[in-house]
Amino acid sequence: MRKKEADVPGEEAVHDRNFVASLQKGLEVLTCFGRQHSRLTVSEVARLTASSPASARRSLLTLHALGYLDSDGKRYWMLPKALLVAHAYLASRATPSLAQPLLDALSERTRESASLGKLLGDDAIIIARSTARRSLSVGLGIGSRLPAYCSALGRVLLASLPPAEAERRVRAMARHALTARTVYEARPVLARIARCREEGFASNDGELELGVRSMAVPVHDRSGAMVAAMSIAVRAERMSFIEFRDAFLPALRKAGATLGGRLYPE
Repeated sequence: MRKKEADVPGEEAVHDRNFVASLQKGLEVLTCFGRQHSRLTVSEVARLTASSPASARRSLLTLHALGYLDSDGKRYWMLPKALLVAHAYLASRATPSLAQPLLDALSERTRESASLGKLLGDDAIIIARSTARRSLSVGLGIGSRLPAYCSALGRVLLASLPPAEAERRVRAMARHALTARTVYEARPVLARIARCREEGFASNDGELELGVRSMAVPVHDRSGAMVAAMSIAVRAERMSFIEFRDAFLPALRKAGATLGGRLYPE
């Protein structure tokens, strides 16, 4: 399995004498668990982290001894202590806490789910979310990753990069059809990113999940720098895309602008 760009340290970091490779490997092991990989063997962890079985075994045993993982002797799984890592980020950064009441208000007003995301390698990672009673996707929450090339959040975040850098990233990332509607070939993806730069928002119509539409807008801090993207999603049977855009884009833009006005450069 090829590691994602965000998961691979730069060459300078690897050759820095202060770089702790064993810590890197341990964190890679800790973050390879997920909804589709809830209980893993040593060989499965080695495959997911592109490491040797011996290295994966040492990391698993260490994390088990520290109380981050449990095991039955064959498979390993996460323990609640692992939440301390995510909590440290959420508690120490202003953006998620300032965004949460705005996402809650947007979700309450529209009765749809709203999210805030940042770019992490080839993905948009959700750092804050408010889920409406109309549930969309099972398991989508804080820490979930969405492919940047075909998600509304990801396209907005890619549009914030210099065009040459966005093109380099899109052409380098793994892209495939998640549904029959997924736009995944490089040129059409880049065209949608360019359109996002012009229009100030990006959309997704059944590309991640059939029957689900989403829109996202950029969030700029008080210095004008783009720091995140905010999105809202709706079931396709509720309304057409034009109705969705006309009904919710103004409220989404207002929420994004309000959050940006409260954010100082980090």
